[in-house]
Amino acid sequence: MTRLVVLDNEAVQALASPRHPKHQRVLGHMEAVERRKRHAAAISLVVPVAVRVEAGWDRTSAQWAFLNRMRITDVPLDAAHANAAAAIHEQAQVSVADAHIGATVQSTPNADITVVTSDPADIRRVAGDRPVTVIAI
Repeated sequence: MTRLVVLDNEAVQALASPRHPKHQRVLGHMEAVERRKRHAAAISLVVPVAVRVEAGWDRTSAQWAFLNRMRITDVPLDAAHANAAAAIHEQAQVSVADAHIGATVQSTPNADITVVTSDPADIRRVAGDRPVTVIAI
């Protein structure tokens, strides 16, 4: 089974800045993911594009070069994700970025999902009935 690791806004911000108080903690989780990938584990590291926008992550900007080297894949806000995120946003009263995380979690079949987040309660709400491992940072 595939494992999907999803980053929230604060996880992205923590990775982006060595001065962020949570930088080392999140970096440790990313290093663990990379070690597992080197041992042929099927792990995908993703960021919903709404999270990337909220974090200010411009992939063309030099200040984001460190994250760009980490092979973090964008989850687009296509029509299906946008519809699901809109419903989650309305029902759970969370940010658009968290709603997009929820849409990502709910629309990913047959995967073990881990979300690296500063707000575990919101992530559990947006995950709906999908089981998700939450790594609180």
